[in-house]
Parts: sequence; C-alpha cells; structure tokens
Amino acid sequence: MTTLPNATDKKLGLVIDLDTCVGCHACVISCKGWNTENYGAPLSDQDPYGANPSGTFLNRVHSYEVQPAQGEAQLIHFPKSCLHCEDAPCVTVCPTGASYKRVEDGIVLVNESDCIGCGLCAWACPYGAREMDAEEKVMKKCTLCVDRIYNDNLPEVDRVPSCVRTCPAGARHFGDLGDPDSAVSKLVAERGGVDLMPEQGTKPVNKYLPPRPKDALPEFDVLAPFLEPVVEEPKGFLGWLDKALEKI
Repeated sequence: MTTLPNATDKKLGLVIDLDTCVGCHACVISCKGWNTENYGAPLSDQDPYGANPSGTFLNRVHSYEVQPAQGEAQLIHFPKSCLHCEDAPCVTVCPTGASYKRVEDGIVLVNESDCIGCGLCAWACPYGAREMDAEEKVMKKCTLCVDRIYNDNLPEVDRVPSCVRTCPAGARHFGDLGDPDSAVSKLVAERGGVDLMPEQGTKPVNKYLPPRPKDALPEFDVLAPFLEPVVEEPKGFLGWLDKALEKI
C-alpha cells in the first residue's frame, strides 16, 4: 500500500464559487480537450455518436434544484473533480503505489505505468472523483493540469488549470490553500468556504463557496397585468360608442 506524506506545506487546489457557476460546462470541455492531448493516456470515448455514448471525464458538472428553508427554490450547478485530499484514501488503498500524493505541492496523481486497473481507489474515494478509462484500462483523475502550471513555455496567465483559465463566469480559482495569505485562502475566509462531506475525514484541499442568499420575490398574481384595463376611460370611436350605449 502507498503511504501519504506526513505533511505538505504547499497545498495547491481549487476554490469553486457555487454562487457564480452558471453550469455552462466550459470547464468540462476544456478539461477533456487538454487532458486528451497532454498528460497521461488520452481520455477515450465509446460510441460518441451512437445511441449510448460514454467516455472518461476528469471534471463533471451536476445540477440540483434546492429549496432553502426560506425564499425561492434555486438551481445550483455543482462542479466535481478530485479534491486532492490531505488524507486521501485513494492513495493508501492502492496496491501498486500507482496512486500517490506529491510532497512538494500536495497534488494527488496516478502513475499510469504502474496502474493495474483494479479500481480500488475508485471504491475508496467518497466523492466518486476517479474514472476508469474503458480503452486504456487505467484510472484517470484530475491532475490540476500539473503539465500546465509548471510549464515555463506558457505565458504566466496560462499557468493555471485549464478549467480555471476557461471559466467564463470566473467561478473557479486556483492557488495555494496552505498559504493563509494567498488569494484563494482569503477568498475562502471571506466567503465562508466549506469542505465537501467533511464527515468523511479526508480533509479535502479544494473548497466550495456557498451560494449567497437570494433576494425575496414579492408575491403577485401573474395574470394581474392581463386583467387590468388598458385605459380607465375609452377614447375615440369606442369612447363615443360607449357613451351612446349608455343613453339607450
């Protein structure tokens, strides 16, 4: 079994704003494109244009309708990928050491050449963040685009995960969550960022920013505008006709 590092001073991860995400899936598409052409084996698709298409994705977006205790129902778009947990059960359960957590930045990766496709890490992950590639028979997961963030050949603005660079709503943020003075750490503190399923005890590095309270909508009759007269007193021919009829 693989052992975890005692501690990592640097904790690279994502902060996802559930209030800002519009569910456009741009992050899903950019992630699929980048990781199909770069790190590790390509992300395969099966029967992509047939009746039952399927494929491997490192990032997915789920949408839920939530009814708060007060106020109107809300549609919440919930992106999900590997959370790069401090106490990652997917690492400790791996029988070959293919799954590991880096000491230098806390990123959880898979050495695909050592992966035997047993699927134990997928069973151990409480978030369902790992997927078996049906063609390559190896486990795939979010790498935080490790081949981008350290690539000196890219402009500095592009040295972030592909999903972060692509998000049109600015709902995804990347940085060192081990540094309390980093932009992402300050954002988590200001907005009350939370862990996903903290009861699992995995101590995920990635954080979620909860939706802000929505303005209450006033109660009104949707038919009211159609029931009110256009004008109080008719004019023109209709006005003359109305007065004429009154005299009959």
